[in-house]
Amino acid sequence: MKVFENKTILITGGTGSFGKKFIEIALREYNPKIIRVFSRDELKQFEMEQKFKDSRLRFFIGDVRDKDRLLRAMQDVDIVIHAAALKQVPSCEYNPFEAVKTNILGAQNVVDSAIDNKIDKVIFLSSDKAVNPVNLYGATKLCAEKLFIQGNAYVGKERTTKISVIRYGNVVGSRGSVVPLFMSQKAKGVLTLTDEKMTRFWLTQEEAVNFIVECIEKMSGGEIFVPKIPSIKIIDLAKVIAPQAKIKKIGVRPGEKLNEVLLIPEEAGRAKEFERYFVIEPEHHPWGKVDLVGKPVPRGFRYSSDTNNWRLTKEELKKTLERL
Repeated sequence: MKVFENKTILITGGTGSFGKKFIEIALREYNPKIIRVFSRDELKQFEMEQKFKDSRLRFFIGDVRDKDRLLRAMQDVDIVIHAAALKQVPSCEYNPFEAVKTNILGAQNVVDSAIDNKIDKVIFLSSDKAVNPVNLYGATKLCAEKLFIQGNAYVGKERTTKISVIRYGNVVGSRGSVVPLFMSQKAKGVLTLTDEKMTRFWLTQEEAVNFIVECIEKMSGGEIFVPKIPSIKIIDLAKVIAPQAKIKKIGVRPGEKLNEVLLIPEEAGRAKEFERYFVIEPEHHPWGKVDLVGKPVPRGFRYSSDTNNWRLTKEELKKTLERL
């Protein structure tokens, strides 16, 4: 794909799990001109610099709450990927003002700064928790989705900046996901499980990066992209990782859902199906209609990890884990 060829890219939250994998793949396969890593943690930036040792990397200390810093960091940038967020559900519940400042006001700052700098393409990494949110983290992600989608209305008639959203669930092996947790518990012989009926979508870090690259290439501004991915039972994952371990049931935690949902019936009327993903059209689009040629999804369609027809078997799970 040529979407990143000789382009300058900025990633907010670039030292996180996604940023690390994206940078690894982009430097190896997509020949960008520059990748600017925008984040608050100087230690993680130093460690990343030591790991990659690539002259195409630039490191910007900054916070998405600081609009002036974003404006400066985005000068002469072609593509912005917004991955920065407070992501831990309990932390957001305990620090709600901070979650709003980073996840909502920070999102607004990214949109404003991108428009003012006439960035070509801006993509926001959202979460399944934005769908019918039951916790503050999900609510902030929902607000951020709305800000990014409707940000297209602020671009103006020239439409020099296109802004879209990608929505997916927890990525396998990312910070805070269940795989590292089970791996750490394996040595003790006891794995904690919230509920035997719990299911999750399954997306590896490499698959997430490749999907994002594809969406950036195809986006026209205003869409929400949802990948078609398999589902797993968490109990199956636990048995694959530690077949001899005991399972300790701890119950569903506050703000946690039994299943991940990526598309709800209320969105089905605006959704189109493609071979590898769904696209949700914007509900309000004064900047012009997003004209998609995909197949309309059935009325009342719901894309949820418990009813998903694509399920990984234990053997498929084992093979996937071996490749991580």
